[in-house]
Amino acid sequence: MRHYLAASKYIDFDSPEVENLAGQLATRANSEIELARVCFEFVRDEIHHSADFKLNPVTCKASDVLLYKTGYCYAKSHLLAALLRANGIPAGLCYQRLSVGESGAPYCLHGLNAVYLEEFGWLRVDARGNKPGVNAQFHPPNETLAFSIKSPQERNLPEIWAEPLPLVIQALEHCTSYSQVLANLPDIELLA
Repeated sequence: MRHYLAASKYIDFDSPEVENLAGQLATRANSEIELARVCFEFVRDEIHHSADFKLNPVTCKASDVLLYKTGYCYAKSHLLAALLRANGIPAGLCYQRLSVGESGAPYCLHGLNAVYLEEFGWLRVDARGNKPGVNAQFHPPNETLAFSIKSPQERNLPEIWAEPLPLVIQALEHCTSYSQVLANLPDIELLA
């Protein structure tokens, strides 16, 4: 579990701002589950999804997501992992492969989190941000994600990563605007 509790370049809960917020959120909770919910709801509701709100700059590190109050799903998942880890709750990164449109190609990765709760084990949560047609919630042991799998080429990828995938980092660090990220969303090939 130590990998899912560690600070890193992108999950930088050792930055003073993230550490301070994590401590503030901890004062609002009386249990591990409540603390995970408070962290989830903060990221879901207080950090704007860059494409939904047409916001720049493109963020990647948890501390930058917090500073600018915006991020794509990937960056928001970095902040949620940082807040959870800062509070001693193991957290990882997960991905879904989804259609960019209503169905069919092109496809892209969608970033979300897995949190380890003593009572339930690993649970996927999606702090992407709600909007009409998207209603992610925190209801352990049930997973209420932003998007469901609708076609054979879409997937809930099973891995729980301690660090972001390199192709996600590349998209966030090489694009200079939310619209450029939107035009270059990362994707992977599915194994047969």
